[in-house]
Amino acid sequence: MKRIIIEIKAVSSDLSGLRKKLDELNAEYKGVDHQIDTYFQVKEGRLKCRQGNIENTLIYYKRANQAGPKLSNVNLYKPGQNPSDLVDLLREALGIKVIVDKKRHILFVGNVKFHLDEVKGLGTFVEIEAIESESFDTREKLLEQCEHYMKYLGIRQEDLITHSYSDLLIKESI
Repeated sequence: MKRIIIEIKAVSSDLSGLRKKLDELNAEYKGVDHQIDTYFQVKEGRLKCRQGNIENTLIYYKRANQAGPKLSNVNLYKPGQNPSDLVDLLREALGIKVIVDKKRHILFVGNVKFHLDEVKGLGTFVEIEAIESESFDTREKLLEQCEHYMKYLGIRQEDLITHSYSDLLIKESI
């Protein structure tokens, strides 16, 4: 399944404050997911297999490394509840680049997905993903949504980060 997403990622020292603001919007809380994202060696883009108690997905995406709202072209495949066989196969075929271990609170307001993340070895973060839908089917509309929620949640430009958790963990290990 292909999707267009406009997203941001930012450092946050107040996940509980963000959660309260999202609760004020009656955000739909999907739960907390302990996710292990295994990133594989690929020539371009990123390929990861997410293993969690809520989300289990093989994800290939291309996204620029920039601080503000950015476009992601995403392909998703749902391998089922136990993707460990898929991880083993891809590890053998491609090799592992890095593994990201995080605790993620997942919330939705319409087509906008919010992640309140505690990433092992990195700290705490918030992500906003405005996901293509029937009503929000252009990059401009998705960008407007992303910027609206950034303002509502008080996310400052200096809090925005350019790279994925995988890139940050690799940088930390050097």
